Amino acid sequence: MDGKKNHKAGFVNIVGNPNVGKSTLMNQLVGERISIATFKAQTTRHRIMGIVNTEDSQIVFSDTPGVLKPNYKLQESMLAFSESALVDADVLLYVTDVVENPEKNMDFLAKVQQMTIPVILLINKIDELKGQAGEALAAIVEHWHALLPKAEILPISAKNKFGVDMLLKRIKELLPESPAFFDKDQLTDKPARFFVSEIIREKILLYYDKEIPYSVEVVVERFKEEEKKIHINAVINVERDSQKGIIIGHQGVALKKVSTEARKALEKFFDKHIYLEIFVKVDKDWRSSDRELNLFGYNPE
Repeated sequence: MDGKKNHKAGFVNIVGNPNVGKSTLMNQLVGERISIATFKAQTTRHRIMGIVNTEDSQIVFSDTPGVLKPNYKLQESMLAFSESALVDADVLLYVTDVVENPEKNMDFLAKVQQMTIPVILLINKIDELKGQAGEALAAIVEHWHALLPKAEILPISAKNKFGVDMLLKRIKELLPESPAFFDKDQLTDKPARFFVSEIIREKILLYYDKEIPYSVEVVVERFKEEEKKIHINAVINVERDSQKGIIIGHQGVALKKVSTEARKALEKFFDKHIYLEIFVKVDKDWRSSDRELNLFGYNPE
């Protein structure tokens, strides 16, 4: 641990509704692809920590699932992860965007209003404003200022990295003096297997439609790392036989595509040759089973 005088360290938690760009922001802040960032909502299911180290600071970012009204046990677990982020933060980043209705999910917003720690409200996707962009942004800022009067408001574009450096500077100013919480060469709190399952799940999100991506869970059963290569066996769990057929596709073409794209992404992530085998298994109604959700690591402590 770093006990250096005037060293700053703290936990910065990222919350907000689905699809406002939290994971894209997290990846820009950390500088690595820590969180899944796709065009589909509800892609982040866990709290994922990304750690930014400098000589005199350590910022521990935590990306959370989008806040939503839960319809089944998996979503209840996801909401619990998001609400837990309100408890242990030194700084809270509440992310919205230029199209979201500010009154969406007022129950969660009411909890944010009660917080005594610094809250930075980030209005994301400002690059999407057309026409009288300045006037439109001013109206959005005014509306949010009325809802969260104690929050600092910062317009950003996470995708284009506009405002991200300014945000990092402000976060560092707000952090308490503290030694580092993690080793200075550590990038995240998650093990390698976690990122294997996330990368495979990302490819499923990209290549399958409708409810399929939200009905699957990926489990890594074998992860054997050698000097220049990694052998990985992974299982895609689905809820029904019909979903298994869709995942595999005619003559296995769909699964082969997912495997190929996942392998390429994993080789880039780990900078090693990857030998990847993916299997598909039916695990009925796993999203509503406490036992299965515990097994897959969804129920926060």
